[in-house]
Amino acid sequence: MDRRIPPAPGTIRPWALPPIRRARLESGLDVRTVRAGSASLVTAMVVLRAGESETPPDRAGLAVLTAKALEGGTRRLTSRALAERLERIGAGFGAATGWDSTTVALSCMAEHFGEALPLLAEMVASPSFEVAEFERYRAARMATAVQRRMDPAALAADHHARFVYGAGCAYGRPLGGDRETVGALAADDAHDFVAARYGANRAAVVVAGDLDPDEAAAVVEAGFGGWGAVGKGGTGEAAVPRQEPGRSVHVVHRPGSVQSEIRIGHIGVARTVEDHIPLTVANLALGGSFSSRLNLNLREEHGFTYGVRSSFAARRSAGPFHISTSVESRVTADAVQEIVGEIEAFAADGPTPDEVAAARSYLAGVFPLRMETPGQIASRIGGLFVFDLPGDYYRTWRDRVREVTPEAAAAAAGRHIRPDALCTVVVGDAEAVAPGLEGAGAGPVRIHELEPAQS
Repeated sequence: MDRRIPPAPGTIRPWALPPIRRARLESGLDVRTVRAGSASLVTAMVVLRAGESETPPDRAGLAVLTAKALEGGTRRLTSRALAERLERIGAGFGAATGWDSTTVALSCMAEHFGEALPLLAEMVASPSFEVAEFERYRAARMATAVQRRMDPAALAADHHARFVYGAGCAYGRPLGGDRETVGALAADDAHDFVAARYGANRAAVVVAGDLDPDEAAAVVEAGFGGWGAVGKGGTGEAAVPRQEPGRSVHVVHRPGSVQSEIRIGHIGVARTVEDHIPLTVANLALGGSFSSRLNLNLREEHGFTYGVRSSFAARRSAGPFHISTSVESRVTADAVQEIVGEIEAFAADGPTPDEVAAARSYLAGVFPLRMETPGQIASRIGGLFVFDLPGDYYRTWRDRVREVTPEAAAAAAGRHIRPDALCTVVVGDAEAVAPGLEGAGAGPVRIHELEPAQS
């Protein structure tokens, strides 16, 4: 055996997602259960159509803060009593909010599921938002907002979103709000948000793990049977503006910075776009993997960076397409020029057959590893609800990935990557980087002074 020659990839192993049982309660609650795993673990997840895109500009961060504060107690249980109940059964709790939804989850041993699920239902259906507890969570969110203003990577992401989407679009602001908007929130705002958007007809409960699906569904019905519906409210989709052609460069001045945070991109596509899978394959070849075209250029060939990534954000409305990296100030303009050149070539010609083959193999091979735990499986099933995807979506996903042709990937790249609309944001020392950026071909350069962060 010649050890200088890497082994060929093996035959892909068969894998299938176990059947998903679905039911709908009279209240409108969507219940999905699946038996998966053999480690006696269960994850129960409530997925709510209650994301940040539904909060008004002057209440930005309300959806995020409301979900975080759920752990602060219920109308029946104080925060301490709730924590003791969860600790006694070894349950792990987590709440996360995105633009489209809020997810509240508990994980525990299967033998404790009957005790854990009612606690989850109580936290979602009857949170207390006691003022002192709410203030504690609000203070933590305000500290996070201040910290973001001191983090170059967060600054680059936030400014890029603002310049791409504009001030009038929810996607143009930080997901968790800023210090001013979060500071203006009160416990009554959280109560109002829950009353308007936390309802059975706007939610799904997903249970995945080592538990009989029918038994799990019965426990869910008992725990959530009294949870009422709320008004239909909005669609949860942000109103995204039409992006006109035209490149631009925005330098956010951080005096003395020796590195630059770079973000380049434009408004992308909604998660439900018809050619999502070919686009996923194409993006992996462009900048979605370590062996991608962008990484081979900027890291391996030029030594500009430790890594560069590209992505299409998954949202109900058109999320951003963006490329992110950090480089030394002295090579900022060169790095931007290389990225723009790669984008132009990729949009025109698409990935090579070898790049498509490698991307398909990677995506199909790694997919089962991302569906190993009950939490991973529940999260994927919850995504079906959020994005209105068919129930068998993941049962056929690997087959559809492996069917993507170079022509299909190139067509998706050509449709959705627009070199003429690139918005470039550089957070760094403007005096060091702006002169070089003028000739990088990325568009006219504007310099923005950074307001000092407030404690």
